[in-house]
Amino acid sequence: MKLNVKAFAFTCAIIWGLAMFLMTWWVIIFEGAWGDATILAHVYRGYSMSPLGSVIGLLWGLVDGFIGGLIFAWLYNRLTPKSAG
Repeated sequence: MKLNVKAFAFTCAIIWGLAMFLMTWWVIIFEGAWGDATILAHVYRGYSMSPLGSVIGLLWGLVDGFIGGLIFAWLYNRLTPKSAG
C-alpha cells in the first residue's frame, strides 16, 4: 500500500502545528508565561512560552511537520515492496 505523500505531509503539518500551539497554551494556563529558553526555543527561532510564541510555534510546526511527513511518506513508498497483483 502506497501513501499519498502530499496528504500525509499535510496531515503531519496540521498535527504538529496544533500540538505546538496547544502545548504552549497548556503551559501558559497552568504555569504562566515565562521567558526562559526551552529546548524547543533552541530548535525553533522566535519560539517562547508566550501567546506570540504559540503562534510562532504553530507556524514552525506546520513547516517542520510538512517536511517531516513528506520525507517519511516518500521513504515509506520507496522502501515498501510493490504489491503483487
